[in-house]
Amino acid sequence: MNVRRRHISGIAVTAAAAVGLGTLSACSSDSSAAGNTDKFDVVASFYPMQYLAEQIGGDHVNVTTLTEPGQEPHDLELSAKQTAQMGEADAVLYLKTLQPAVDEAVGQADVKTKIDAATLTKLEDHGSVEHDHGHDHGGEEHAAEEHSEEAHSEEEEHALDPHVWLDPVKYAEIAEGVATAFEKADPDNAADYRKNADALTKKLADLDTAYKDGLANTDTKVFFTNHAAFGYLAERYELTQEAINGLDPESEPSPARIKELQDEAKADGVTTVFYETLVSDKTAKTLAKDAGLKTDVLDPLEGITDKSKGDDYIAVMESNLKALEAALGAK
Repeated sequence: MNVRRRHISGIAVTAAAAVGLGTLSACSSDSSAAGNTDKFDVVASFYPMQYLAEQIGGDHVNVTTLTEPGQEPHDLELSAKQTAQMGEADAVLYLKTLQPAVDEAVGQADVKTKIDAATLTKLEDHGSVEHDHGHDHGGEEHAAEEHSEEAHSEEEEHALDPHVWLDPVKYAEIAEGVATAFEKADPDNAADYRKNADALTKKLADLDTAYKDGLANTDTKVFFTNHAAFGYLAERYELTQEAINGLDPESEPSPARIKELQDEAKADGVTTVFYETLVSDKTAKTLAKDAGLKTDVLDPLEGITDKSKGDDYIAVMESNLKALEAALGAK
């Protein structure tokens, strides 16, 4: 597998080495640490996985997360303690390709139940498709240029978009798979896991309906965002995401890209440039100022912090819907 080399420098090595320390540091004094409770201990890689584990597991699980609130998950490096915790857990729930350090540590860890959310739904390649970057202008050539960094670092996987949790339908598919894995790994509580999963998928179906209804009739279908996290959401609700940057939230757009977005804003009636809570809003604000557009937050839900517009996945997704309705001119 050819993961993002630009993120992996030293991380994988550290994680792999730390796995070897697992036996030494497993006797953690932290009673809530994975492996030290009489519950079903789950290590989740970042917030969307944590939310699923907590909702489906309910009272039967003890969930620890590897990505702290406010931490950008793409850049996660694991401590020796975290890697040791993983080795002590009953299950680890992660999303392969999003966090190379986690992928490496999971591969080395002796955990009975490893749940890769990427295998529970279908990941798609939004990295070079037109509706992210080359929408009606410059086509493949432009998209290729935008994604040259991703392309050369991920030739084999070609930047499959990991942001599946932002599509409630795909997220529900993952929830079903997680429930099945929990039932198998902890059969004594299988009935409760199933009941909790059914309740969660009902919430996600209601959320999907709210998005469908709210975005069915709008002045424009195009929205600008800081980085290409919303490809699945755009596809689900027949919108067009135009990302200032690519799938990497930290990359800087070229002057040509900025000019292109300014022209498109005029052509497509775009009113708003969205930025997100965990990444600098500087580029979005510069573009908005130059093009006479508003800015607002569209949260990719990679973590919940005190800046989040809601205290859990459903609440923040509802806030995102309101922001999109306002920006797109929903009737």
